Amino acid sequence: MAFREIRGDAYAARMEPGPSLPAEPVPAQAAIPRQVSGPLPASDTVGRLTDDTADESGEQPFVIPNIPLIRSRAAGEQRATFFELFFDLVYVFAVTQLSHYLLADLSWPGAARATFMLVAIYWAWNYTTWMANWFDPRTVAVRLVLVFVMMASLLMAIAVPDAFGERGLLFAASYVALQVVRNVFVVAVCPTSAFRRNFGQILAWSLLTAPPWIVGAFVDGDARWGLWGAALLVDLTAPLVLYWLPGLGSTPTSQWQVDGSHFAERFQLFVIIALGESIVLAGATASESRLTVRVTVALGVAFLLSTALWWLYFGQVSEVVAGRIGHSAPTEAGKLGRDVYTYLHLPIIAGIVLAAVGLELVIAHPEEPIGLSGALVAFGGPALFLAGLATCCARVGRRHAWWPVGVAGALLAAAPLLTSLDRLAAMGILTAVLITSAAVEQSRDDSSAPARDADA
Repeated sequence: MAFREIRGDAYAARMEPGPSLPAEPVPAQAAIPRQVSGPLPASDTVGRLTDDTADESGEQPFVIPNIPLIRSRAAGEQRATFFELFFDLVYVFAVTQLSHYLLADLSWPGAARATFMLVAIYWAWNYTTWMANWFDPRTVAVRLVLVFVMMASLLMAIAVPDAFGERGLLFAASYVALQVVRNVFVVAVCPTSAFRRNFGQILAWSLLTAPPWIVGAFVDGDARWGLWGAALLVDLTAPLVLYWLPGLGSTPTSQWQVDGSHFAERFQLFVIIALGESIVLAGATASESRLTVRVTVALGVAFLLSTALWWLYFGQVSEVVAGRIGHSAPTEAGKLGRDVYTYLHLPIIAGIVLAAVGLELVIAHPEEPIGLSGALVAFGGPALFLAGLATCCARVGRRHAWWPVGVAGALLAAAPLLTSLDRLAAMGILTAVLITSAAVEQSRDDSSAPARDADA
């Protein structure tokens, strides 16, 4: 129990709001609608445009509904609100549950189950982030919906240790409830418009996957895997096919207008949650161990590895990608948000969580051989992280974006060759590689900053 108390204090300190948070009150007036490419909205959407405003493609401009629940974008960049930081605390607990689950079952089946649950939990957070990019969490109605999503997410996290056992229904029902209720709310409060139609199609896809989620909770083994796997695969595919429905078609990405600065900040905060797990798991494990020289050195190595991961992300992807989505045209921002953040940040976050598990293994028993499973976890996490970094940078057109893939490949190739090394020595090699990579990247960033600014 002391272990969880240490976690809670550390996370509470880490999630204290920073100086970038807004201090302004909720604006009394309705938001000024912004226009991007898309079909002509219906007449009850404020800001309706005339036929002579069509763009070169012949499509009519798309207008975000002008209702009090929508965030105002007239004052410049949006920032994460205090309530959104409070909302994230549930996912701090969820990441903790997932890392403990993998530590308790460090096997291929255990890794598959942990990965599945991580994707489902991340997907719930991701969709809520999209919704909160448009809807203001400082309004009572939106805040109440987010409170409901928080509670459902908390129940999902509680179910993690036995989600493939007796708590399967709790996990599945909570996931379905938060996805459906959030989308029902948006459809209910929006006037008839293309914006509402988009969320209506998202709702339809959520309802489509609800039966296999629920039915899967009442069966065991391969049957549950089959039903849940199919449901999650459909959920993951929906944004790629633009929520296509028979008779209605798809929702163009030109209508997925997002505020780039807010969107980037929210995903950066989730990366911080994952990095925080690496710090807290390492610190909590050391606090429960006898502080020998080896344990102390292992703790220092773990801290340096977490710092290197932070440096690689916030010195590379965070700056480059956030700048690109922040300066992109409104019709392009939604597509970039889907590709770079919704999809390509998942391997980054999963890699950090996997690395955190590897750090715990080292600190708990630094003198033992790392073995094959330990090496795959310890080296595979950073390799996955680096592959995610490279793919994100390639997606936004950064020059020489793929070099981290070479480092990731070297780490995976080295893992089976280092199984006889003790855990501390193996982790020391890994940390040295990541620190060197961060130093090279920082040097390259500094020298290429003017060119990158010009590109933006």
